[in-house]
Amino acid sequence: MKFYYSPASPFVRKCMLVAHERDLTSKLELVTVSTTVVAPDPKLAEVNPLKRIPALVTDDGALLVDSRVICAYLDTLHDGKRLIPRSGPKRFEVMTLEAIADGIADSAVNNRYETALRPAEKQWKEWSDGQMGKITSALDYLESQGTRSLGREPHLGSLALGSALGYLDFRYPDWNWRRGRPKLKRWFEKLCERPSFVATDPNKN
Repeated sequence: MKFYYSPASPFVRKCMLVAHERDLTSKLELVTVSTTVVAPDPKLAEVNPLKRIPALVTDDGALLVDSRVICAYLDTLHDGKRLIPRSGPKRFEVMTLEAIADGIADSAVNNRYETALRPAEKQWKEWSDGQMGKITSALDYLESQGTRSLGREPHLGSLALGSALGYLDFRYPDWNWRRGRPKLKRWFEKLCERPSFVATDPNKN
């Protein structure tokens, strides 16, 4: 399988975390791309009409796009415990947590584009503040809910959240998301000890 990726992307990292957690990395041929909205990578554009990462081309030539689709697919390729529960309330709890985590990552990436790619004279402060506000309210919500639902063993929701928090550390090192959120802080510190998180740390790749 060909996996089009950049290690800085939180959505790519989420997929790679699944691959590491379920011993699937040997099945992936990594194709590194450098792409932005204004400068798409030609290699990526050839296979993904959206010109976005991550993208996966399966062994039978099928194109999969969007990290949720790719992670769900990877979760069918192993014999271990599923990272997305097959049924019941827990399935939708995990899927909702993944959606919240992806929302955090999406706002962080969008604001990164605004501040790093858009010319300074065209940047919209209120829009940026709104994106960071979404992240703040989501983190406050997760802190208020406690970390019990995140579990001791990872599931797709917790992997997505860990990836999103790692992206905040990577791109917003001076924005201390840990302040006032001791439960998330302790949980994330423990999660970062896992080999999958060490192997996919964007600061080391």
